[in-house]
This record gives sequence, structure tokens and C-alpha cells, in this order.
Amino acid sequence: MSVVFLFYEMRNQMNQLTTIAHALADPNRLRLLTACLNQERCVCQLVELLDLSNASISKHLATLRNAGLLESRKDGRWVHYQTPASPTPIIADALALIRTHALDDERIQSDRTKLIEIDTIDPCDLARMQRTGCCIPTQQGVSQ
Repeated sequence: MSVVFLFYEMRNQMNQLTTIAHALADPNRLRLLTACLNQERCVCQLVELLDLSNASISKHLATLRNAGLLESRKDGRWVHYQTPASPTPIIADALALIRTHALDDERIQSDRTKLIEIDTIDPCDLARMQRTGCCIPTQQGVSQ
């Protein structure tokens, strides 16, 4: 191997590490990532979870996707996110770090509870409720 190639590989790895570190440095991005750890999520579900605008959520998701921590899939007008099925070793390490240390966080635990409720709502209905400003119905049928 040439010195130039080794330098390029080191620089490439450094860029990847800093991109991952940047993606993990925001609490909202950590919340989005943990929401997608074990299940594919539609953007409307993630908007409902964090109660941020679609544009803000999309920017955070783009940062996570660009870092390689999430993959996206478009299905008609819907975009779904999940962790990579075959992550590179550095991405696998980053995801393992999140699984090991973030899931016990109080905010993440609260999010996981809220996701159970969000999962009961059809994404089409959820998107319609978000457009009209309606709240998520509770299991008893009463709006929050």
C-alpha cells in the first residue's frame, strides 16, 4: 500500500467518525435513532413522537442517514426509516453504543411508551391528524 492510499483511508475514517459524532451529538437525533432501532418508522410517526415540524424532523433524519446510521425507503408519498440491515463495522459499533447506553435514559423510555400508542394509529390517519391539528386519540377514545 502506498503512503497516499493509507493517508486517504485514515482521512476517510476520520471524516466518517466526525460525521457519526455530529449525528449523535443532538438529543433529538438520538431520540429519532432509538425510535428506529428495532422497527421501521414512517416520518409521520417520528413527527408525532418528537412534536417537531416535519421540516425539522426531515433535517435530523437526513443527518442520521448521511452518517450511515439510518436508511430510508420511499413508498409512494411515505418515507420510512430504519437502521441499516448490514451496517459497516463503524456503524455497527455506533449502534451498539446507543443500544447499550441510551435505552435506559428516562426520555428514551418515555418515547418508547409513546411509540406503543403511536403504533396503534394507521400512518394515513396520523398524517391526516397532523395536517388538521387533531390530537392522538387515547385508547379510551378521548383526545389528549
